[in-house]
Amino acid sequence: MEWFNDLLWGSGVAHSVILLSLVIVFGILLGKVRVAGISLGITFVLFVGIVLGHFGLTIDPVVMHFFKEFGLILFVYSIGMQVGPGFFSSFKRGGITLNLLAASIVLLGVTLALAIHYITGIPVETMVGILSGAVTNTPGLGAAQEAYNDVHGEAAPTIALGYAVAYPLGVVGIILAIICLRFLFRINHDQETAHLESEEDRHDREAHQLLLVVKNPALFGRTVSELSALMPHYDFVLSRIRYCSDGRTEIVSGQTVLHEDDRVLVITTEHDAPTVRTFVGEEAPLKQEEWLRRESELLNRRILVTKPEINGKRLGELRLRQSCGGINITRISRAGIDLVATPRLTLQVGDRVNVVGTSSAIEAVEKVLGNSMKRLNEPNLIPLFLGIALGVFLGSIPLLLPGIPRPVKLGLAGGPLIVAILVSRFGASYGLVTYTTASANLMLREVGITIFLACVGIGAGDGFVDTLVRGGGASWVGYGFLITFLPLMAVGVVARRFFRLNYFTLMGLLAGSTTDPPALAYANTTAGNDAPAVSYATVYPLTMFLRVLTAQLMILLFT
Repeated sequence: MEWFNDLLWGSGVAHSVILLSLVIVFGILLGKVRVAGISLGITFVLFVGIVLGHFGLTIDPVVMHFFKEFGLILFVYSIGMQVGPGFFSSFKRGGITLNLLAASIVLLGVTLALAIHYITGIPVETMVGILSGAVTNTPGLGAAQEAYNDVHGEAAPTIALGYAVAYPLGVVGIILAIICLRFLFRINHDQETAHLESEEDRHDREAHQLLLVVKNPALFGRTVSELSALMPHYDFVLSRIRYCSDGRTEIVSGQTVLHEDDRVLVITTEHDAPTVRTFVGEEAPLKQEEWLRRESELLNRRILVTKPEINGKRLGELRLRQSCGGINITRISRAGIDLVATPRLTLQVGDRVNVVGTSSAIEAVEKVLGNSMKRLNEPNLIPLFLGIALGVFLGSIPLLLPGIPRPVKLGLAGGPLIVAILVSRFGASYGLVTYTTASANLMLREVGITIFLACVGIGAGDGFVDTLVRGGGASWVGYGFLITFLPLMAVGVVARRFFRLNYFTLMGLLAGSTTDPPALAYANTTAGNDAPAVSYATVYPLTMFLRVLTAQLMILLFT
């Protein structure tokens, strides 16, 4: 039975794999338990690791260090790939206000943590752990641990201890702040829903349909190509035309001639819609069924871009209208957003192209673009590991910044996160197929975070109880709650009173500024609409980046 004893209590690879697997299994099972509708989710992996570590189950330090860092890399890289496509667009329109408010919550939390450090004398590394737990941000924990190890050449167990004791009340504190704001401003859900619907009437999607009657004399007798040349800086596509003379409806081509009182179906952006409307003529009521029905075999299909050779090419380069016959491309759906199909728009694998045309013409477009779901299900491993390698390289570069005595590194959390955001956003322009199915991305993310949390828990288990009972850990819980609750309440009051933010949007903002999925789940259930999810997704990328960056800077500047 010596082999069995070595398997459970030894220090080899087999022992390490079995211990990590058991910690993850029991942690996930406990994470499914809900109390008052709230669950800590996979964070229970951390607590199961702490319990087993407390009773003497350990992993060889070298093996555990590798597992922990590689798990962290997988997690943050998957996060970057998820948020990257929307990272830069999140600063458009009202997103600027939401992101500024979220950044204020981050900075207030950091300021409060530093204030508690100076008042109480708690080491900065411990306060960074408490801060990361209070705002339920695991990448910040990983970034702080990695930065501390780079600076001091050893791990700081109090970072994980601070995170573990502050996390549970952090989840509760976020939801409590949402509830308190509701009672403070006497929120009426029906009124908030009505206001939200009126706002949505004013803010349409990226791709916006208009039915216009040609009234501008300057366009009479001109072709659609000439119209596009007259407005080169505006995004719009003429999809179909109904001639005033005989009532015929046709797909628009570059050679289509415009006449007075012809009706054209236009796809444009909300920003450019007023200009296009003024230049073409006047708007008419849009009845979709009239334009979707035609005497001939006119079809409207969405075709998937699945051929790698199409990735990174501009729509105009494909010359689909000339090569495939009578078709028109009006919209391209990417990551749930409809984009206007302008010739300069760069295609990516995974895009859904909205094509209008005859059956034979659409079949020809399918041959060009691919339209094979099987190809999308095949993993693209080269961009994944190339991005990870570039991220680790970037994170290892020492940067000399004014006022900081030691070189700063982005680390194994910051480097892969930045590279993943850039690769997912701009990789297609350089021929990289960055498309990953949502399930594949989620699998990588969950595998990475569970391995990381298991290692952190096992490493922090020894001495956790002593710290909590006799080492001041109980006071850390209170400090963590203050770091959670006060910034959320302060910014929540400002957002509601001065920016008149809709309460449902505000809930998503607060959940997103703490990157907390349980709080988002509570907000979605309470709201009964997708407004919290939209604002959560808007602030999530910048907040995640700031949480990782500030955790590192606190270690580098104050330890």
